[in-house]
Amino acid sequence: MLTSAMRAAALCACLGVALLPMAAPSAQNAATPAYSDAAALGKLIFFDPSLSASGRMSCASCHSPSHAYGPPNGLAAQFGGPELRSQGTRAVPSLRYVLNRTPVWSHAQAATIAERIADTDNAPSGGFGWDGRFSHLHEQASFALFNPNEMANKDAAAVLAKLERAPYATRFKEVFGQNVFADPTRAFTQAIYAIERFELEDPSFHPYTSKFDDYLDGKVQLTARELRGKKLFDDPARGNCASCHIDQAGVNGAHPLFTDHKFEALGVPRNPELKVNADPKYYDMGLCGPLRSDQSGDKANCGLFKTPSLRNTATRQVFFHNGRFHSLEEALRFYVQRDTNPEKWYQADRHGKAKKFNDLPASVRGNVDTIDEPLTRKRGEKPVWTEQDIKDVAAFLSTLNDDYQSMARTAK
Repeated sequence: MLTSAMRAAALCACLGVALLPMAAPSAQNAATPAYSDAAALGKLIFFDPSLSASGRMSCASCHSPSHAYGPPNGLAAQFGGPELRSQGTRAVPSLRYVLNRTPVWSHAQAATIAERIADTDNAPSGGFGWDGRFSHLHEQASFALFNPNEMANKDAAAVLAKLERAPYATRFKEVFGQNVFADPTRAFTQAIYAIERFELEDPSFHPYTSKFDDYLDGKVQLTARELRGKKLFDDPARGNCASCHIDQAGVNGAHPLFTDHKFEALGVPRNPELKVNADPKYYDMGLCGPLRSDQSGDKANCGLFKTPSLRNTATRQVFFHNGRFHSLEEALRFYVQRDTNPEKWYQADRHGKAKKFNDLPASVRGNVDTIDEPLTRKRGEKPVWTEQDIKDVAAFLSTLNDDYQSMARTAK
């Protein structure tokens, strides 16, 4: 039977993902430090609020380990900055199961990697974050340290000054060299690589301990309700969820991550809870910006966001990139009623007609998916799922919550 580590390694090999090496050691530290040492330091850095401008925000403040490394609350976006009063612009994604995700690439690059990854459509795939703009975890960690809505450090020097005062500074020098802080570029590089090693190595980031994992391994059976939910989830004529959130084990036995790593435009309604949306001219267009610009040359990318893993999604209190919904059933209801009952989700125009896809400029609303089931429906038609169906699908998705065996023991 494959262990969690074996599954992760197999998936990395399947997707062509290499585990990144540490930065080159200096002359006074010729031996590359053991990954376990780097990961241990990364854990300390990950949980250290003193590295933020406020002194009260760490990586774990938004990526809570007790919430599957996702947000610890139902806020549409978290608050950071020097006084913890600056709201972000997107819901916090989970960092769990990031081990096997790939750098973003587009069809135009396929000639150089087609032998490694077979793909037939034109959509980009891979990367970290809602818009996939980070090719590696250390890039994502670096962004959070300087983002004014997050840890809000002015520059790397500000981070390193705090790191030198940290209780673990001596250990940092033992691992990376006694004179590591004499080279600020190298010191900062090692710090963010340490965070990356923690996220890649610590088993809590890729536990594969859900009921669904036990089901795939033949250890338990799903209930009749959970099986009904799975059937609805898989049915290409109804939910069609599995076309993007793949739920089949890999050919090597690897357990699925419930994402195809690609991007999709679902036309999620504008969220008034986000302060940035008070400006009617502001639009978050995912691959097209405002946080990234390298994909904006192709307008077909505008409005597309990364398909998230659905593992642990039933533990979340906030859904979709803009945090518009706050319960799993509400998010599922939107998915199947977006087009049949648009008035439930979108504001009406001056003629009383629902303004669909109102969180995107009118010029790119044509990018929203209206060709895949169940997004082909028309206003007034019957939704593909009943309320009972929605409850059954939610029950199935709850089998993706980790720590199933420990939860089951607690229930007894």
